[in-house]
Amino acid sequence: QVRLVESGGGLVQAGGSLRLSCAASGRTFSGYAMGWFRQAPEKEREFVASITWSSGRTYYADSVKGRFTISRDNTKNTVYLQMNSLKPDGTAVYYCAARQGSIQYTHVAYDYWGQGTQVTVSS
Repeated sequence: QVRLVESGGGLVQAGGSLRLSCAASGRTFSGYAMGWFRQAPEKEREFVASITWSSGRTYYADSVKGRFTISRDNTKNTVYLQMNSLKPDGTAVYYCAARQGSIQYTHVAYDYWGQGTQVTVSS
């Protein structure tokens, strides 16, 4: 049973930084793509960043390029999202997700999800 557990959310002022973690368990994730998505109130869940577990190839939404960095630690089975220069429109619940195969940008393509962690950016 795949389990994803996010942590690291909180309240931060605009311009500040947070690092989210996603601890993955339940199987070997070689051949998987791991993604971070976010959902603000009354908005659809949107793609933020993704990484392939084996090669470490990364992809980012245009809105976060240059400010967010996704990475993974294979020894800890953990994926990270370093978020710098946060903006108020980054306020959302951030979710970690996993799918077998290549990176996809739509949330419906992902099979496994964490419970989410709240990020609030004050202006």
